Amino acid sequence: MKTCLVVDDSAVIRKVARRILEGLSFQISEAEDGAQAMDMCQQRMPDAILLDWNMPVMDGFDFLRALRALPFGKAPKVVFCTTENDIAQIARAMHAGADEYVMKPFDAEILTSKFQQVAFN
Repeated sequence: MKTCLVVDDSAVIRKVARRILEGLSFQISEAEDGAQAMDMCQQRMPDAILLDWNMPVMDGFDFLRALRALPFGKAPKVVFCTTENDIAQIARAMHAGADEYVMKPFDAEILTSKFQQVAFN
């Protein structure tokens, strides 16, 4: 079974994402911030990561840069999830190693389109 780490400081967002991604047969783990997510990735690298931009302790951008520097850190598909709609911010995330991005609020159709390649490969 493919694994996905959902990283968001909102418990509601994590719960919604969990339900959608479990429907795609992902085994889900959750982190409340980038630092917690980094610890989890160092223990076991997931196949995919849904990553919030704005979080306490370590934000999504800093997490992504640190993730991509880890051994095997280039492997997970990372989908940035943000309320930021500034094209420069999105470009910055993509340049740092994000594979895709989604805008909040998202729905099942949007997440499915972004994660189905990972789920079924």
